[in-house]
Order: sequence, then structure tokens, then C-alpha cells
Amino acid sequence: VQLQASGGGLVQPGGSLKLSCVASGISLDYYTLGWFRQAPGKEREGVACISMSDDITNYADAVKGRFTISRDNAKNTLYLEMHGLAPEDTATYYCAAGSTWCAQPDNWYPLNWGRGTQVTVSS
Repeated sequence: VQLQASGGGLVQPGGSLKLSCVASGISLDYYTLGWFRQAPGKEREGVACISMSDDITNYADAVKGRFTISRDNAKNTLYLEMHGLAPEDTATYYCAAGSTWCAQPDNWYPLNWGRGTQVTVSS
């Protein structure tokens, strides 16, 4: 199982980025999917998750209204569209897949993790 995140980079405050996570070795159709992030010196936090079959989404309060998680099962890809980025969004972002329901991203514990992609928000 491999999950590969990409799309990170350096962006100015207020800017936008779209992260992608491509899976190989598994079909994302059968998984709950999510994004986490970890900033230097801080604990990892759940950002957003999307359910397996009916695309129900849940977000951390810090990103509600700014981030959108989506999935394209035909492309076996998960996305995170980020707008209104702020310096506090700077972190390494990881995608993950799991078999359990995600009611809150921070209380969800997936088994499959991808390598992260760095997002830096700075002027």
C-alpha cells in the first residue's frame, strides 16, 4: 500500500494550494480518507476526512470554511483544496486511509499513511 501526497509548496498568506494523494496497491473506494498535518515542534493534528461511500466530510475547526476535502475514486486520488492560507497552516501534510468512520479528524486513527508534502505559508 502506498499513498503519495504532492502539491505542497511556498505560498503567500491568503493564497491557495491544492494537495493530491495518489494511492497504489489499494482501491480508495473502500476506505475512509483523510488529511493530517504536523508543524515543527507540534503534535500531529487531523485536518479533514471524507467517508467511504457517501462522501460525508468533517473538518477541524481551524480549517472549516477554508479547506475542502474531496475524492476521485476513478483516479484513486484524494484532494485537499486550501484557500485563505495563513502562516499557522505551515506544516507537513499527510494523507491517510482507514476502514473506520471518521466523525472528527483528530479522533480518527487510520492504518495507512502516505509520505507528507510540505506546505509553507510565508511572505
